[in-house]
Amino acid sequence: MTSKSKSMNGQFMGIGYAQWIKLAVYSLLLINFGNYILLDINQVNHTYHEGWRWFDWTSAFATTLDELGWFVLLFLLELETYILSDAAFTRFWVRCMKVVRFLCYLVIGHAVVAYTEYLHDLFNSVEHVGVSLCSFVDQGLSAARNLEYQVLDASNCKSFSTETTFYIFSQGQVITDAAGMRVEFELAWADIVEVLFWLLILALIEVRLQLQDRGISRSRLLSFAENAKVFLYGTLWLIAGYWAFRGHWLFAWDEALWILGFMAIGMNLSQWREEIEAEKQPT
Repeated sequence: MTSKSKSMNGQFMGIGYAQWIKLAVYSLLLINFGNYILLDINQVNHTYHEGWRWFDWTSAFATTLDELGWFVLLFLLELETYILSDAAFTRFWVRCMKVVRFLCYLVIGHAVVAYTEYLHDLFNSVEHVGVSLCSFVDQGLSAARNLEYQVLDASNCKSFSTETTFYIFSQGQVITDAAGMRVEFELAWADIVEVLFWLLILALIEVRLQLQDRGISRSRLLSFAENAKVFLYGTLWLIAGYWAFRGHWLFAWDEALWILGFMAIGMNLSQWREEIEAEKQPT
């Protein structure tokens, strides 16, 4: 590794203002992680049925697992780009970090598969035309719209929807009307685009990390990696705006925190690049 003076030296009072902001962002992300666990548990209460396979269980908690994978990756990137000094990167620890990162990639890849399968499930929903929602009472269904679920019964079927076209999805456990189905598709596509864009950002960070680790501070590939992130982060800010538009303020807040968290990693890399260029200057 090329030399980089990024260790905090363990001095509590020596932590700069920017590092306190990073600590606050990472702490808030950890709190949000707990909220996502509760949200996934609530969704399982409405979608579970006998005969679930192992993949059904992991898919039900895809968001929780996805958040966990990204949180561990963010932690590893912070270690590699700021906290740990070169001396800490022994062959053993480098191998351990590679194993952990590979496991994180598997978890995130699982989330992509789970989101894609859910979208496929929506495309294969069963349409019922010319019926009332109350005709589905006592079938063990949950009515859903915009990620809000209600166990369908005679007391709420009329108030939930007065439309005459309905769709049953999520392995026959959930029902919604045409308006609700449009929102379900929007949310499903937003999930897929979001995770794919985050993977692209991660790839660009990896490019910068590998180049700078070789002492390269200026190159076309490095410039592309730095410039492309503007488009990717911009798209993610738009997705955060969509979450807010749909009333999912927790999702919007979480998106903003992740953007800030990975921008902090970018800040670490920029500081490291400046150190590489400074070392190249004649003394």
